[in-house]
Amino acid sequence: MANILYISYDGMTDSLGQSQVIPYLIGLTKKGHKIDILSTEKPKIFKQKKYKISELLKENNIEWNFIYYRKNPPVISTISDINDLWKKAKKLNKKKKYDIVHCRSYISALVGVRMKREFSTKFVFDMRGFYADERVDGKIWNLKNPIFKWVYNFFKGSEVEFLEESDLTISLTNNAKNKILQWKHINTKNIDIEVIPCCADMQRFDPNIIAKEDISKLKQNLDIKQNDFVLTYLGSIGTWYMLDEMLDFYKVLLNKIPNSKFLFITAESSEFILSKAKEKNISADNFIIKQVDYTEVPLYLSVSNYALFFILPVFSKSASSPIKQGEIMSMGIPIVCNSGVGDTDFVINNYNCGILVKNFNNKDYEKAIDKMLNTNLEADKIRDAAKDFYSLEKGINLYNKVYTNVLGK
Repeated sequence: MANILYISYDGMTDSLGQSQVIPYLIGLTKKGHKIDILSTEKPKIFKQKKYKISELLKENNIEWNFIYYRKNPPVISTISDINDLWKKAKKLNKKKKYDIVHCRSYISALVGVRMKREFSTKFVFDMRGFYADERVDGKIWNLKNPIFKWVYNFFKGSEVEFLEESDLTISLTNNAKNKILQWKHINTKNIDIEVIPCCADMQRFDPNIIAKEDISKLKQNLDIKQNDFVLTYLGSIGTWYMLDEMLDFYKVLLNKIPNSKFLFITAESSEFILSKAKEKNISADNFIIKQVDYTEVPLYLSVSNYALFFILPVFSKSASSPIKQGEIMSMGIPIVCNSGVGDTDFVINNYNCGILVKNFNNKDYEKAIDKMLNTNLEADKIRDAAKDFYSLEKGINLYNKVYTNVLGK
């Protein structure tokens, strides 16, 4: 079994750390691996959740080390974070002599590749997505700015180094893996890529453990009537999620199903969502907008007839695996989503668990809604599909296989 340092630029007190890092690492410690975490924590949320996360990790024999995340000034703050991560990792390695450094995304990988070069530590590059291209596609880095142009080129150069020097690379999607293996600017001969999507904890997201009384009570509290049709959006709204287009889709749905409600389970402000709805002449009465604790998400999802998400279909999103997809499918809820994102097309078509929208226009929305109303997608089969493709247990087994293979190199 391996002695591992897991480096993450996402904090363990972030919701992402709680859903997409800690459950995997707990599962891997149960398989005998010794795991230490080195993360970057945002001071405000760290103060609120540090005790809870610390106790959880202690209970599972995971040592947690961290630095504080700096936001400003741009670029310089990130360089400072990278230096602090390196100093901490070097100090920990001197004491622990790690077999593997497992790096979540590109910034952490800058530390991991250096550890491989200086200490011969095995290096797992868990790329998560095309980081530099995401920053450009999301309009976070403007390449007309010479500083951001330089940063973009730096990370694209580093990307080649990570792929060529890692003992194994993890991609979230087959789509991204196939793109990488077609690139002419890298030596793909010795590149080893394992695909592990964002998985869902199917013990938590299980409709069978939610009491019907609790669902009825929640519907009453949310003023959802017996015959109302509930369309649900789960998660944050920002760079990638196409709120305007989702509202356009809902407006078409309202014409066909006047007694439909649009439930948002999100930390986004209701004022922002409702102001956008007002621009499209959709009444605020049709919306239910709730910010809930992660533990309550399955209950709120359980009132849904369908879930909806539209993601900007740009190049970088070919590497994206929406966390929400596995969680929604685990609840047996069918999905309406757009094509051209990660492996979403494959999952929807192969498992018959929802409906794809190819173009963002009313004609395609009407087609999708007609299909929704005339297709019976069984909850049990959707959940079975999630188990086959997105289950946390399967993800843990794949990571365990990664560690075993890397140690054997």
